[in-house]
Amino acid sequence: MAGFAVQTVLLSARHQFGAATSVNLVHVASYSSDVHTIKNPKLSQLKRGTGGRSSFNGVVATVFGASGFLGRYVCNRLGKIGTQLIIPYRGDHYDVLRLKLVGDLGQVLFVPYDLRDKESVFKAVKYSNVVINLVGRDWETKNFKFDDVNVEGARTIANAAREAGVEKLIHLSALNATENPEPIVIPKGSKFYQSKWRGECAVREAFPEAIIFRPSVIYGQEDRFLRYYAHVWRRQFQALPLWKKGEHTIKQPVFVSDVAAGIISAVKDPDAAGKVFQAVGPKRYLLSELVDWFHRVMRRDEEWGYWRYDMRYDPLFSLRVTLTEMLCPSWPVGYLHWEGIEKEHTTDILESGVPTLEDLGVTLTHMEDQVPWELRPFRAGAYYHEELGEFAPPAPPNSIPV
Repeated sequence: MAGFAVQTVLLSARHQFGAATSVNLVHVASYSSDVHTIKNPKLSQLKRGTGGRSSFNGVVATVFGASGFLGRYVCNRLGKIGTQLIIPYRGDHYDVLRLKLVGDLGQVLFVPYDLRDKESVFKAVKYSNVVINLVGRDWETKNFKFDDVNVEGARTIANAAREAGVEKLIHLSALNATENPEPIVIPKGSKFYQSKWRGECAVREAFPEAIIFRPSVIYGQEDRFLRYYAHVWRRQFQALPLWKKGEHTIKQPVFVSDVAAGIISAVKDPDAAGKVFQAVGPKRYLLSELVDWFHRVMRRDEEWGYWRYDMRYDPLFSLRVTLTEMLCPSWPVGYLHWEGIEKEHTTDILESGVPTLEDLGVTLTHMEDQVPWELRPFRAGAYYHEELGEFAPPAPPNSIPV
């Protein structure tokens, strides 16, 4: 039967191209016996290339929240190792088109979706073997409350991943996610951390083998941490208000590239299924030490007029936060809102025995090596070209033993 098929191809080709092609077609016929149809093909059987952007590594990943701060780093690293990317988006598609460059031609696909539309979410994951959920809300809007995104949205994605037979689901939570967070500024505690905890429970219920990342505050290009303190709206002229002067809050910030590297390692690690990873930096600092150091790096130290005080005794700053929330509910000026103030002064608590990014083989970046570069555009007199050695390097912050 196979010989008849080859002979038919030879005759039809000779009729179309002439007898001159018969020699080449004989070679085609000789190789026809080496062609085997893949029965029940799996993506792992279709790997091609040497492992770069022009390759296909057998992973088709749907990345929700790809246009966000962390999502861009994750997509770039996935594309770099030959992953085919499906990027769901909402709103204007021009906002995500720049992500087409993270992979080779045909490797990055875009699909519109709505987090409240289960059918559109399922369409986005039905052809993938890896799903990464980076969608989250830092403040509530009139259209999306914390539970709408961090809980129900996470449940919808997890259910769709299970129904589509996805092999691996990665969900981004938060380090201090808990059912009953300790109140600091807001009387009932952070609703963000409560919703993140309920989101973890919803994901575990729908997809028990999901991999959960709990990052501390993430810094990097276009973040909401360094730029938050660099923004003029966060200060009261040259003074910076912090809860109890920031001397009772401990933070362990993590670099955005390290979190992205940990997520990629979890995608490739077969033993990561069902685990929780705490994404934190290598050092712990008092918030007061960090903020003082940021201002030294920005050349806005005591000589510039900077000083730090207890915000509990400044009703004008409280009024500013409240008015900012009222007048700019969708996008607060300078990211200033009460939920953010609450998270800002919550101490990062690590659970013993829970693995970290280092357990995924990630070499952590020290803040002292990265932050000066990130804050360089915010220095006082940014366009002043100083002489070599004109300014002494700022003293680094004192860390707390981990």
